[in-house]
Order: sequence, then structure tokens, then C-alpha cells
Amino acid sequence: MTRRRLLATSLVATALLGGQFLPSALAAQDGAALASVGSVRLIGEQDLPNDLMVDDTLVGGLSGLDYDAASDSWIVLSDDRSDEAPARFYDATLTYDDASFSSAELTAATTLLQEDGTPFPNVDAGGNIPDPESIRVDPRSGNFYWTSEGSQELGIDPGVYVTEPDGTFVAGQPIDEIFNADVNGETGIRNNGAFEGLTFSPDGSSYFVSTESPLFQDGENATGDAGSVNRITQYDRDGGVLAQYAYEADAVPNVGDGALFFVNGITEILAISDTTMLVLERGTVQAADETYSNNVRLYEIDLTGATDISAIDALVGADYTPVGKRLVEEFDGSDFTVDNLETLAFGPDLANGNRSLVIGSDNNFSDTQITQFLAFEVLPGDASGTPAAGTPAAGTPVVEVGTGQDQDPDSATPVATPTLDAADGAGTPEVEVGTGQDQDEDSATPASTPGA
Repeated sequence: MTRRRLLATSLVATALLGGQFLPSALAAQDGAALASVGSVRLIGEQDLPNDLMVDDTLVGGLSGLDYDAASDSWIVLSDDRSDEAPARFYDATLTYDDASFSSAELTAATTLLQEDGTPFPNVDAGGNIPDPESIRVDPRSGNFYWTSEGSQELGIDPGVYVTEPDGTFVAGQPIDEIFNADVNGETGIRNNGAFEGLTFSPDGSSYFVSTESPLFQDGENATGDAGSVNRITQYDRDGGVLAQYAYEADAVPNVGDGALFFVNGITEILAISDTTMLVLERGTVQAADETYSNNVRLYEIDLTGATDISAIDALVGADYTPVGKRLVEEFDGSDFTVDNLETLAFGPDLANGNRSLVIGSDNNFSDTQITQFLAFEVLPGDASGTPAAGTPAAGTPVVEVGTGQDQDPDSATPVATPTLDAADGAGTPEVEVGTGQDQDEDSATPASTPGA
């Protein structure tokens, strides 16, 4: 296969992507540069109601999140494929400190526009149907970059788009044709398994895009016995491929007998330095009784020493070294409910100088799931990731997330508090979400075909 870079849509002059340098969320913090994440400590949680309306749009499917240090504000991306309302992002205010997470509010909705100035269409209208997944503030121009998964079934290629803060289209970045959608399912992206993660390098000179699932030519989806291989691609600001790396995702955790389907993959990435980043890896299982559970792991990866696979068309049988990965935290539901976690972003520094981190869930517009924001303190590690001396140990509060109440471990009576506060400890949460979690079966592995 000839490797070439394709335009997702007409590329607007590169000058529009430049502009006055703005501090990135990494560089703008007052604390010292973060070399490594040793562990995380849960501060608290805020949930949004499933019937929340903002600017006449139903809030749900929140799959992207980023903090704009220049304006001290947050943006949140919905993965609505223009079905409930045109594709959009929200302005948000998240209020927390090192002791509590007091509020989460979405304050305004902004429609994402195409090059011709119109909103993106839905399936019924046809055209370039969006599937927004990740959003980041460009640390140099202040514009927003966001990814769309495309659709393998409909033959729509994934994309990386640039928009102004008011939703105006700026550019569609080139993508490598290795990701192109093939309706026959022989090469390229899997349905609902494409451009799920996005992050800028700390100085904004490049950005990384990760696939949620392996490309068809790179092997099978993860099973309960074996993991899969995903690609993380580094692009320059013009969309040229600088490098590409193989990430080995885990086998799907907790696949029991009779499971209806299961899936595991990358839901978000977040740069720490030029060579290290956090990876959010989520495994989902639908049990025989049709209930869903999630096991979510937060990894730190290191690109140093990994093979640049950008010239390897198919990874099956290829010789390469994947990125190194180290488990930072496992969220397994043993202490409090964790839903379909898909968003990951650093926030402002805490009073003690440590970084903050927010992880959020995509409720899939389902009444049986929740939209949650979890705020954490980042406990720095040394160069190897070992927590620095004197950092407090992680711990987990006992909580009923659905009620937003701390649970007194010595009593069945819930303590009447509106939020989950865990100033003294952090958690390792998975999930018993109940029924109806909207997973795309084409991106999962049905139990009837355990070798797939």
C-alpha cells in the first residue's frame, strides 16, 4: 500500500492555525513541570442529570474534555452524531480544590460548523456525519482541535478538525490513508473504534491521535484471553506524520461465562512531556444477564525506545517494540461506581502546587448510565514513576454514586452530603452500570466468537 497523507476536507491556510502563542494547560500552571505521575488521589465527584438541557440541547455523550489555562475555563465535547441536536461542545465550570469538588456546570452550547458554515448533518440528512470524540485547546492559537471517528460501515473516514472557539470551521487536518474507512472491513478503522484520543505536546508543536481499537490489518479486537494493538500517531501542526507507535491494550478484564460481548481499548490520551503520556484504557463487558460492567485503567506510557511503525502497513507478524506502559490506577468498581470513562484532562494546580486531573464519563444518552466528573490530585513520581517520598497513600471512600452521598461504613444510613469528598484518599474504581449501556457491537467481541 502506498502511504500518503489525505485531506479530511479542504485545508485552510496554515497561517490560520498559527497566531499568538498562548500558554498550554501543561506549561501555564504555577507548579514545577511534571516528570511523571506516581499516583492519583480522588478529591470528589459531581454528576449531571440525564435530562439536563443547555441552550435547548440535551446534554449527554460527553466524550471530550479540556482545560483552557489562558481563560481558566473548561470545554466539553458531546459525541452526539447530530441526532439529538447538531454536533456541539459546551463551556463548563468545574469548581474544586484539594479538599472537595463542589460543583460542575455546563454554561453554554456551541455548534460545530462545517467549512460552508452549516452544522454537521445526521444520518438521515447524509453527508459528512460526525462522531465527535476528543477535543483539545491548541496551546498556540487558542483554537480547538477535535476528532471524529468517522464510520467504517458508512465509508466515512475519521478526521481531525480545527474550529474557532465560536464553532467556526478553520481546517480539516490531513490524515494517513492507513486509517481510511473500508466498508468491506479488510483494512482501516473498525466501526466505533477510530480516533478516540487526542493530545498536544506540551509546547504545541505537534499533536497525537490514538485509535480506540486495532485497525483491521493490525489484528483482532481484545478478548478475555488476549489483548490488541492500537496505533498512536504524532502529527506536526500541518498534519504531517512525524512518528507512529504501537500500544498494546490489555485483554478484556472480567469476561465471565456467557458474556454477550466485550471490548477493551483506548478512550483518551494526555501528554505529560514530549515522550510520556497518560492513557485511559476501558474494558466493557455485557454479561449473560445483559448488565454491563466497566473496568478502567489509567496508564502512563513512555515512547522512548518504541519503534516508529509509520512505515509498517500491517502489524500482524511485524517486528516492532511497543511503547512501555505502567499502571497508575485501576478503577474497578470495588469501592464506588465508575461509568463509561472517556474524558481525561489536567486542570489548574491545587494550593499545594500539585496538578489536578479530571476524568469524566460518557452516558451514551442512556437512562441507565450517568454523566460523572471525577477530580483527582496528581501525586508526582520520580523518573521511573515511583511516587515521590512523603506523598500520601491512595485510598477510596465508600460511596453510592447514584445518590451522590458518602456512605458511613459503620451504618446503613447515608451521610447527607451533596457531593463525594475524598480529601484523605483516592480510589481505584469498575462498574455495575445496569442495563442498556450503548456499546457498538461492531467494535466489541461477541462471546459467540471468542477468538475474534
